[in-house]
Amino acid sequence: MRPTSCSTPLGFLIAFLSLLSPLSSALRIIESKSLNPCQDDSLFTATMFNVVFTPHNNSIYFDIEGVSSISGFVTAHVEVIAYGYRAVQEEINPCKLDLLGMCPMNTGPIENHFNIPISKETVDQFPAIAYGVPDLDALVRVYIRNNVTQANVACVEAELSNQKTVDQKGVGWTTAVIAGLALVASAVTSGLGHSNTAAHVAANALSLFGYFQAQALIGMTAVFLPPVVMSWTQNFQWTMGIIRVGFLQDVCTWYQRATGGRPSTLLSNLNNISVDVQKRSLDYLAKVAQVVAKRSSDIGATAATQTKPIVVHGIERVGFRARIEGTNIFLTGVIFFMVFVTFTAAGVALFKAFCEVAVKAGWFKGDKFEDFRNGWKIVLKGILFRLILIGYPQMTVLCLWELTKQDSAAEIVLAIFFFVSMTFSLGWAAWKVFRIAKRSVSMHKNPAYILYSDPTALNKWGFLYVQFRATAYYFIMPILLYILVKGMFVAFGQGSGIAQAVGLLIIEAIFLIGVCILRPWMDKKTNAFNISIASVNFLNTIFLLVFTQVFNQPGIVTGVMGVVFFGINAVFAIVLICLVLISTGWALFSKNPDTRYQPMRDDRGSFIKSQTQLNTELDALGATARGNMTQTDYKTRDLDDDDDSFSSGSGRHGRTHGAAGVPLPPSTSTSHRSPSRHGDPPRSPIDPNMPLFPSDGTPRHGTPTGYADSPNHHNRGMYNAYNDSNRSLGYQHQQSPYGPPGSAPSNMSYNRQQNNSSPWQRGAGYDH
Repeated sequence: MRPTSCSTPLGFLIAFLSLLSPLSSALRIIESKSLNPCQDDSLFTATMFNVVFTPHNNSIYFDIEGVSSISGFVTAHVEVIAYGYRAVQEEINPCKLDLLGMCPMNTGPIENHFNIPISKETVDQFPAIAYGVPDLDALVRVYIRNNVTQANVACVEAELSNQKTVDQKGVGWTTAVIAGLALVASAVTSGLGHSNTAAHVAANALSLFGYFQAQALIGMTAVFLPPVVMSWTQNFQWTMGIIRVGFLQDVCTWYQRATGGRPSTLLSNLNNISVDVQKRSLDYLAKVAQVVAKRSSDIGATAATQTKPIVVHGIERVGFRARIEGTNIFLTGVIFFMVFVTFTAAGVALFKAFCEVAVKAGWFKGDKFEDFRNGWKIVLKGILFRLILIGYPQMTVLCLWELTKQDSAAEIVLAIFFFVSMTFSLGWAAWKVFRIAKRSVSMHKNPAYILYSDPTALNKWGFLYVQFRATAYYFIMPILLYILVKGMFVAFGQGSGIAQAVGLLIIEAIFLIGVCILRPWMDKKTNAFNISIASVNFLNTIFLLVFTQVFNQPGIVTGVMGVVFFGINAVFAIVLICLVLISTGWALFSKNPDTRYQPMRDDRGSFIKSQTQLNTELDALGATARGNMTQTDYKTRDLDDDDDSFSSGSGRHGRTHGAAGVPLPPSTSTSHRSPSRHGDPPRSPIDPNMPLFPSDGTPRHGTPTGYADSPNHHNRGMYNAYNDSNRSLGYQHQQSPYGPPGSAPSNMSYNRQQNNSSPWQRGAGYDH
C-alpha cells in the first residue's frame, strides 16, 4: 500500500516546508534544466537537458542534446530522491514507449524532443504538497542498463525544481532598506544631540548588516548547499555587491576586453551547454570527471562545443544565480561599493546645504544640527571611514578572490589597490584610536575623557569605538582581524569546501568565546544582541561542516539540516529586524529618545556635547574639557592635523587658551613651556593648577579657596554639586580665580594630586 504524504520522514519534512512557502499557483509543475553524469565511465553525456513534468496531463516532456556511446537495447531504471529519501523507483523500457532513437540506441550525437506518458499511479506517488514547497531538494537519477549484459552503461541525474523559491528580490530590498534606514536614523539622531540613542541604533544597525554579510559568505563557500540554503543566502548577496544591472554587465565586459582579459560567455550559451550549480563535494566532481567552471578563455572558447556539464560552485555559483558572468563578479562588486560611497558623500553634502537654506529661511531653529553644520567636513570623514568598515568584508573577499582568478591585468591592480588601501586605512584608524585612548588613560585615568570630549576625535574615529564600552576601545582590532581572516578563508579556499568549513568553524568558535568572556559592547542589551549573532554564526558553521558530507551521513540528514538552517536563520533574522525597527522608530519619532536607554557606565555622556543641561559634576568636567566649540573653532582647525585635537595634548590655543578653549591666567598665557623631554608623561589639556572645580564648598560667585586652604580636602572629591545652577562655570567669576598676579599655584597642584579618585575615574572602573 502506498504511504500517505505525512506518514514518512519525507512527507513530514515537506509538510513543514509548505507552511513556509507562499501559495502555489494553480498550475503544478516540476522541471529540471541540467543533466549530469553520476558514474565514472558513463557512456552518455548531455550538453543540454530540459525536462518538465506536468501532473495535470500525466506526462513528462524531454528536450535532450548529447553524445551517446551506447549501442543496443537498453532498460532505464528511474529513481526520484527527495531530501535524501528515495521516493519513487520505476523501470522503463524505451521500446514499449516507442521512443525514437532509443530502441535500440546507437552511438553518436543525440537530439531528441518527446513526451512520455506517466500512469496515474506513478503521479499519485508524488505528494501534492511537493508542488508548492519552496526550493525542492529533489533529483531524478536514471541508470541505463544493457539488456544483454545487465551492466550499467550510463548514469545520469537531474535536479528537480517546482519553480518555488525563497530567493526573492523583495527579501533583499526589504533587508537593504531596513539596514539603511537604521544607519540614517542613527546619523539624524546624533545630529539632534541624542548621542546615547544614536550610539545604540548605529551599533545595532552595523551588527545587523554584519549578520547579513555572514549569511552571504555562507553562500559563497565551495561547500554543497541544499537548495533552500542556497536560495536563502542568495537574498543577502547584495551586501557583497552582487547585484545585477543589465548595462553594468556590458560595461564590465567591455572593460575586461579593453584591458586584455577574455570575458566568459557562460550565460550567453545556456542553449548549448548544461550548467550544474550544486554538487555534494569537489572530490565528487573530480571523481565523475566533470568540468569545474573556469574563467576567461576556458569558458569563452569551449562553451559552444562543451560536451560535459559545467559545474559552478562558491562565488561563481552566487554570480551565476544572480545572472552575472563569472568574470564580471569582481568588477560588479567594486562598482557598487564606489557608487555607495559616492552617493553617501553627495547625500551628506546636500543635507549640509539643505540645513543652511532651512536655517536662513526659518524652517527650523538655528541650533538645529548646529554641530553638524559647523563641522560637517569632519563628520563626512567619519562617515566615509564607517562606509569603508561596512564594505571591508565585501572587498576583502572579492579582491583576494580576484588575485586567484586574474581576469585582466587592470582588475588585478584594482584588487590590490582596494584591498591594501582599505586595510591600511582601517588599521591606521584603529591604531589612532588606541593611541588616543592610551593618552587619555595616562592623563586622566579614563579612556572616555578624550575619546568622547574631543569632537574631532569623536566625529572622525568614533565609528570604531562608540559601540564598545570605553575600556574596550581596543576591540575594533580583533574585529578587523576576524573579518580579514574570515575573508581569506572564503576567497582562497574555493578549491576545498571542507577546508573552508573547518576554518570558519574555528574562527567563529574563537570569536564567540572571546565576546562571551570580554562582553565588549556598551551595555547588556547590546552585548546580548551581538553575542546572539555570534552564536548563530557559529551554529551556521556547524551546519556548513555537515553539508560537506565529511561525516558520511544519510542524505535525509543533510536535507533536514538544510531545512533547520533556513528555519533558524529566517526566524532569527525577523527578530533582529524587528528589534532594529523598534529602536529606529523610537529614535525618529520620540521627543527624547535617550530616556529609553540607561546612561553608560563609562560616563561617556558627561563628555559628549548634547542638548541636555549640565546636571552633574561629570557634565561640568566634560564641558570644561570640550570648551565652547564654535563655528570658528571648527573652521580654524586643520582637519588632518592631529595636533589640533585633544588627542595630541596641545593645540592652537597654546598661548592664550588651554586645550579646552579655557582662557589661561596672565601668569601662564604669556609663558613659553619647554618641549616635553623624552620620558615625560603626557600633559593634560586641563591645567591642574587651575581650581576650576573648587572642593571647599564655597559659592561659585565668590572667590574660590585653594585646596590647601581647607583642612578636610583629603576627605572630599574633586568638586561638589552646584549651589546655584543658574551661575556660569567656575572660570567665570566676579573675581579672578587665579589669585594675585604673579602668585605661584604650586600648592594647588600638589594638593590636587593627593586627592582621592574623582567620580569620573570611579565611574570608568578606575579606583585608586
